[in-house]
Amino acid sequence: MVDKDYDGMRYPSVDELLKKIDSKYKLAYAAAKRAKIMEQENDWSPLEDPLCDKPIGVALEEILEDKTKVTFK
Repeated sequence: MVDKDYDGMRYPSVDELLKKIDSKYKLAYAAAKRAKIMEQENDWSPLEDPLCDKPIGVALEEILEDKTKVTFK
């Protein structure tokens, strides 16, 4: 569950996100890719009430809550 103590640039926490994806570079890539898909397809998040307004923030929330499946070769 997402911590509702939203604090701007510190949410979602990079430390918590790195527990899901082991590299900052992979994390940035995955979030950017998902955000781009959301914008292109006008397909917003499966999250009920995302705290972030922008696609990149919503994508990071999805990763944190395991709502987005990410695999790397």
